[in-house]
Order: sequence, then C-alpha cells, then structure tokens
Amino acid sequence: MVLTLRYLGIGAGDEVITSAYTFTASAGAICHVGATPVLMDTAPDSYEMDYGKVEAAINKKTKAIIPVDIAGIPCDYDRITNIMESKRNLFHPRNHPQETIGRVAVLADAAHSLGAEYKGKKSAGLADFTCFSFHAVKNLTTGEGGAVTWRGMDDTAAAALYRHYMLNSMHGQTKDAFTKMNGSWEYDVEYAACKCNMGDMAAALGLSQLARYEDTMTRRHEIIRMYDGLLGHLPLRFPVHVSENHKSSGHLYMLRMEGRSESFRNDLLGAMSAQGVSCNVHFKPLPLLRAYKDRGFDIKDFPNAHAQYANEVTLPLNNLLTDEDVEYVAECFVSAFNGGSKTC
Repeated sequence: MVLTLRYLGIGAGDEVITSAYTFTASAGAICHVGATPVLMDTAPDSYEMDYGKVEAAINKKTKAIIPVDIAGIPCDYDRITNIMESKRNLFHPRNHPQETIGRVAVLADAAHSLGAEYKGKKSAGLADFTCFSFHAVKNLTTGEGGAVTWRGMDDTAAAALYRHYMLNSMHGQTKDAFTKMNGSWEYDVEYAACKCNMGDMAAALGLSQLARYEDTMTRRHEIIRMYDGLLGHLPLRFPVHVSENHKSSGHLYMLRMEGRSESFRNDLLGAMSAQGVSCNVHFKPLPLLRAYKDRGFDIKDFPNAHAQYANEVTLPLNNLLTDEDVEYVAECFVSAFNGGSKTC
C-alpha cells in the first residue's frame, strides 16, 4: 500500500479516506507517506464504511480511498466507484498516474480477501489497485509479504508501474541478484529506496499453495456453515459470507453477541481460553488506539464502529480444524455464552 500511494504521488497535504474499523496497516500506510488519514465510521450494524459519509467527506484534498474487505467479504465496489466518479469535478491531478485515473483512486485493502468474488469478479480486479497480505495467519501464507494487482492500464503504463514496484522494493537497484549473476553484473541505484521485497524462499512457499487454494476456500466455507448451524439458535449476528452478489474468501469467522457488553465478551474470551480454544477480536477501532488518539480522533465520533467492536468475537477458522474440532469449539462457546463451562 505504501509503494502504491507513492506511485500515485500521494503525500503531505493530501487526504486519504479509510475505515475506522480496520487493522492499523490500512491507516498506517497513509501516515507513512505523509498524507492525512480521514477515518470513516461504519454503517449501522456493518463492518463496511458508511458510504453516505464517504461521499460527503470527499473534497479537493482527497486523493485516494482505501476500502477494507473485513473477514474476506468484498466491499460494495460498484457503489464506491460510482461515488468516486460522481466527484470527478473535485479532483485535481498533480502527476501523470493521477491524471490517468482522473478521479480519487480506489486502493483496496484486500489483506483478507484473496480469491473472494463480487458480482462474478475476483477480488484482484475490483479496485484500481488491490493489496493482498500473505502474513502467517492468512489463507495463503508466505510467512510475511504480500502482492498488489491493478487494472485499467495499457502495456506501457503497466510496465512503468511494475518497474516502480521493483525499484522501490529493492533499494532502488535496477537489477536483482539473479540477473547480476547471469552475465550482466553492472547495475545502478536510481534513488535510495527501501527493501521490502518478498524473498525467493517465501515466494516458493506461496506458489506451492496456489494449486490447492480453491480447496482451501471450500473447506473454510464448510467450517463456516457448520458454525452457522451449531450456533444459529443463539442471539448472534453473523457476517454474510455468500450471497447472490458475493462470495468471501472465508478468512475469518466473526460474530457479534446481541445485547452483550464488552466486559461480557472479554469474560467469554477467558472462558474459551480456559478450555483450550483461542479466540480473538477483529478489530479494535483505530480511534481507540494511542497512535490515532494522538492525531485527534475520538471514538465518540465513531459510534457504529464502537458498537461493532464491543461485542465481537472471532472463532478459530483454519484448514487443520476437523469437524470434531469445530463441534468442540461451538460447544465451548455455547457453554461460555450461557454462563457455564465445558469440561474437557
């Protein structure tokens, strides 16, 4: 995301919109390039930004928006793109990449949504730029690292963009080590850039998983359906992983406990842990974190995001879970939810 924002020439004096309900990386990338993050509250009972507020927030300083595909569920990219198109009159490009797009750029934080679909299209082609994460907890992992895809460019522009990523992820070097060792060692460093490339061993680890990735998503959706069936009798709210318009990557099994408090949620997490079940919370809204409090954000201005967080629990979801494991997790959750404890 940082390299993409730099390609677009976004920096000091620019604003970039993203969700208040996300991991810090979404807004951190904006801060790293010196731009100003503009955080949006979620819509009521939703993990997506309030698109009405997004539309109202766009001004002449807005240069990009970073939607976040929470749990691997794609955002409403048609609506997002339509909003950006409707605001073309406010957009004043400062360089050729911005001029080529001609409006506020849509840069998807698709850390969760590799392989997800929206209206028949894979997540990699839904935004102007789409950034994936291959961190250790993701559906497909290289340990660390990620990938970026883009759309709407001719071959010349795409080649220039690819060169930008390669230079900026390898100290600004014009050749990598493999190329140097094959009869053409001479190279240049065009500028003092960072090193943030994926190593060859990590890439090989990721490539080995691609052949079975569809099976990975199939199993994750089986687990999601099992949880839905085992927990459906409780007063819970579940994100919709499959509809006529979308299918998620099945990355996270998030649920909200209706009418339950934050302290109840925290006690439940402790009870689950005592039974050997590790749960999590996704995510603490950014205005609750010191880095964003120090930037002037107040959680009181984000009531919907706070409501989503206060009673949210994420249950285990990975391909090593057996059906028996899923049943055990559900039994522990039901017992903890009802105030008891399951004996192992």
